[in-house]
Amino acid sequence: MDKSHVEFDRRLRKIGKKHSRMARGMVTSVNHDGLIIARPRRAGPRFPVKGIMLLIVAFFVFKGLMLAHLGVADYENQIVLLQQGTSVEQAGAWAMQVDPLTQWLAAQIGPYLN
Repeated sequence: MDKSHVEFDRRLRKIGKKHSRMARGMVTSVNHDGLIIARPRRAGPRFPVKGIMLLIVAFFVFKGLMLAHLGVADYENQIVLLQQGTSVEQAGAWAMQVDPLTQWLAAQIGPYLN
């Protein structure tokens, strides 16, 4: 009888762990015989990779749009003005420097601005 009690306690711990995981999120599915089964949601990456990639793409598109709208000379003048400012403005000037991707995007966007 002692062995069956140990087995019962093991099953109870297993069910308790499953329920605590399901409290954080679960997925339901229908079995082949119509039985609905609830399972804990798999723990995926918590880092928002898609969101960060979207922000980076949007930033480069913004830079290309600004370069196409202002022109190279005015854009460079604005960068020089930012480089003479505070440390935050200098960091912005560094981030907004013209790079090959920005030049290419400006060349693609430029004809559609007029």
